[in-house]
Amino acid sequence: MAVWAADCAERVIKYFEQSAPTDKRPRQAIEASRAWAHGEIGVAQARKASVAAHAAAREAKEESARAAARSAGHAVATAHMFEHARHAADYALKAISNATENANKANTEREWQVQHLSAHLRPITFPDIKSPLIEGNSK
Repeated sequence: MAVWAADCAERVIKYFEQSAPTDKRPRQAIEASRAWAHGEIGVAQARKASVAAHAAAREAKEESARAAARSAGHAVATAHMFEHARHAADYALKAISNATENANKANTEREWQVQHLSAHLRPITFPDIKSPLIEGNSK
């Protein structure tokens, strides 16, 4: 889940990096999420990266940048609580929605998120979505 959440966050990190190109905290949170998933860092270090990404979000001036940083913060927070993965995905959608004001792009992103999540995790990660993608059927 942490790797998937990092993938979701990485798809929108550009919105933060365009706004604050010298602030590496959200990017480092994405990297920490993957490092935790591979057993390279512990939960304490992952939580520090999450706190740092959320601090970057609070400092961001644009809504899309703020949401992208929060997505990264939640991705790495998956190390201590599974539910943060869904928040990473939701904030990624919020970043896209704020950056593009295009509902179709957000819908397309949600489809990507669902398709790239292991089928057995879809019903517990997205219990509110009832679709062939969630049920494991093809369209």
